[in-house]
Amino acid sequence: MDQPIRMKNNGQINIVLSGEKRRTQIKEPPVREIQEKDFPVQHIALKEIEEEMGALVGMEEMKRMIKEVYAWIYVNKKREERGLKAGRQALHMMFKGNPGTGKTTVARLIGKLFQKMDVLSKGHLIEAERADLVGEYIGHTAQKTRDLIKKALGGILFIDEAYSLGRGGEKDFGKEAIDTLVKHMEDRQHEFILILAGYSREMDYFLTLNPGLHSRFPLVVDFPDYSVDQLLEISRLMLSEREYIMNGDAERKLREHLYVIKSYRSLTSFSNGRYIRNVLEKSIRVQSMRLLMEDSYERNDLLTLRSQDLVFPEDEE
Repeated sequence: MDQPIRMKNNGQINIVLSGEKRRTQIKEPPVREIQEKDFPVQHIALKEIEEEMGALVGMEEMKRMIKEVYAWIYVNKKREERGLKAGRQALHMMFKGNPGTGKTTVARLIGKLFQKMDVLSKGHLIEAERADLVGEYIGHTAQKTRDLIKKALGGILFIDEAYSLGRGGEKDFGKEAIDTLVKHMEDRQHEFILILAGYSREMDYFLTLNPGLHSRFPLVVDFPDYSVDQLLEISRLMLSEREYIMNGDAERKLREHLYVIKSYRSLTSFSNGRYIRNVLEKSIRVQSMRLLMEDSYERNDLLTLRSQDLVFPEDEE
């Protein structure tokens, strides 16, 4: 894995392994893509993670990146067994994108995979935000940050909206948290994985706040917004998990609404999958009230959301 990865096949995910120059590649004959049935039994961990990621909408390039990281780690272990050099690489990551694009879900899956591969001893995920790191007086922040890192050892420390650590100005303690993170990313780089997440533009600025930050994130992942078709697929999956369906009129209403809202809403204010979840949960409550008033509880009625059940946040403003 000593080459940058710049994946743009379908526009859904960009992966950039930063900090290394591209080398000239010799074009090899195409290799048949390995199917799940072809994986040797020792790769059962990867198969299990692939099955979990298969339930996620989109993210094809993220799935490919996870396979490549798995292959790199596995082959390095084989090199070590045969007395060859097997350099270890820090696997700290930065996730850039809007809310509801799957960043936390992917972080959890990565934790599971790396635990199965013995990269992480526990594979657990510690989720944190600014308030969990920044203290109220001198010295408090560094201690809070060290304590959080200690809890994350053997797993992943996931900090959402990480750019908020740099918003308080010169006298704010957020910079102390950043400095402490940078030090421990180096000192304990193979004992835990740090994943910072946030909006793309804000995260680009965040990287300028400490000269050591940028070089410590070899994996930078962009999470684009979902398309309307993908959001509809997400809605079907969410409803299926709850044993609901939408009739044709309801699905058309949702599709038209999504086209409208994505055309006029600012990209950073649209929460993608989270928006869909909120709409569906509200619509299920509206459907329940309708059925109660109609005194109608046939199986099909209980299963089906109709167009009149779909209520959007904008309708309530």
